[in-house]
Amino acid sequence: MNIVIPPLFFYAIGVVLLVAGVVRAVTLGRRRPERELVDDTPARAKARRRHLTFGLVWVAMGLFLLLSTAGLLRLRH
Repeated sequence: MNIVIPPLFFYAIGVVLLVAGVVRAVTLGRRRPERELVDDTPARAKARRRHLTFGLVWVAMGLFLLLSTAGLLRLRH
């Protein structure tokens, strides 16, 4: 039994990963001193680094999914 999943599903998941990764990296991964009431602590810096890192990972996964679904990453024999 073969299950055929339409490519539109993978395009949608790739776009969601891409947008969510950009939003996470931009909003949670950078420091905005004008909005903070207290000084930066090492724990807050570590949390921001983690959000930035995982946001970029989500962007990479979304791009990979979009490019592989489009057929641009096929192995050439």
